[in-house]
Amino acid sequence: MNASDVRLKFADKLYIGGEWVSPATDRRFHIVHPGVADIRLSVPEAREDDIDRAVSAARAAFDTGPWPRMERAERCACLLRWADAIDRRAEDLAIAYTTEVGATIHATRQNMAYMSSLIRHGVKLAEDYAFSVEMLVPGGRAFVTKEPVGVVAAIVPWNFPAHLGLIKMVPALIVGCTMVIKPSPEAPLDMILMAECADEAQFPPGVLSVVQADRDVGDRLVRDPRVDKVSFTGSTAAGRHIGAVCMDRVARVSLELGGKSPAIILDDISLDAVIPRLVRMSTLISGQACMSLTRVFVSQSRAKQFEEALAAAYTAIKVGDPFDEAVEMGPLINERQRERVESFITSGVAQGAQVAAGGGRPKGLDAGCFVEPTVFTGVGNDMKIAREEIFGPVISVIRYRDEAEAVALANDTPYGLNAAIFTDDADRFAALAPRIRAGTVAQNALGPQINMPFGGFKQSGIGREGGVEAFELYTEVKAIYQVT
Repeated sequence: MNASDVRLKFADKLYIGGEWVSPATDRRFHIVHPGVADIRLSVPEAREDDIDRAVSAARAAFDTGPWPRMERAERCACLLRWADAIDRRAEDLAIAYTTEVGATIHATRQNMAYMSSLIRHGVKLAEDYAFSVEMLVPGGRAFVTKEPVGVVAAIVPWNFPAHLGLIKMVPALIVGCTMVIKPSPEAPLDMILMAECADEAQFPPGVLSVVQADRDVGDRLVRDPRVDKVSFTGSTAAGRHIGAVCMDRVARVSLELGGKSPAIILDDISLDAVIPRLVRMSTLISGQACMSLTRVFVSQSRAKQFEEALAAAYTAIKVGDPFDEAVEMGPLINERQRERVESFITSGVAQGAQVAAGGGRPKGLDAGCFVEPTVFTGVGNDMKIAREEIFGPVISVIRYRDEAEAVALANDTPYGLNAAIFTDDADRFAALAPRIRAGTVAQNALGPQINMPFGGFKQSGIGREGGVEAFELYTEVKAIYQVT
């Protein structure tokens, strides 16, 4: 099995308004497999006319089509057909994901086996969600209803395209919105396959479009006055721009942005329990995850022992061909990202941190976009490697004197997406967790679960995806007052 096994049914078409159509131009995106840094296939690039056609289809479908006017159970039945189709294409999705991003095939198989459950869980949540509430008011009664926000533009990043696409699409489609999805040009394959699965589910015309496009065309989508809501996942810098554009025209917007997530290691827990979980949560898809735990706080009395154990574990990570079942970490997505990560490593050394593991390129892997898993010790919380999101397998160890300082250092960041406290003491965790300014605080690095909301404080975003809270992102509240 390799990257050439990617199977697209409509490799020369765009999915616009529920139909596979020819693109407006002959421009294409070349998909480069980062394990060997060569082109494996290409797909059409959507341009201005394609985006306009997709928005027009979504607008017509929302304003006059059947989708928002169906019973919710009918919409959910369509989504469940979609989930069945995704299950049938799980292996194709896994191969595509490894091809475009470089995540290991065993990890992508686990991830893609989980995709259809996002749909089924969303359908289950909708059964119990209060879309309408009756209340008594002076002179009569009121019905407070939650109606679909309208046409939604969802902009999906390259690191988890299928997952991050679905957690936007599922709640929006369930409540009756119509959608235009823009995958990243670096990793459009998973979302194209999702569109093929949606085609099998037979959504009504105009309900769903998947148009892979570059950032300039994406900006056109964000600015389109026919789009009622923009849902974006990506960098904080891009989120600021999108938020400003949406606020200028008073469009609804939700943003899931960057992170620089802390992990506080308390002294009561064994290192054997900490190290494997911390390695997993800091090197997920080669560290290219916003929720990665990349700032680790350890007590001064235990720091040397911890640093040695973490460095040994990072050194032992098997890096290589992501299609090799024995490999634990693949490449970064492209050369530009590797150069970015290497610039941070250079910065860390220049500012006085010590490289305890990694710091270079793995031997014998010259063809791909690989970098060694890297541990920095002697890190100050004011250093660039501790302040900015690196998006690579680079972790910084920072020492603290007591719990109060650990909390203060963990919160001393412009971000607030994810956090972990490693302790076997449930009472200590319960006492410390509320003091951490982050959207998720997990005991012993257990990540967000399917029924939990996910999002961040501060510059990590606006709004929560996942759980029942996701329905709030795609609904407008209406009060209907009836005199009695």
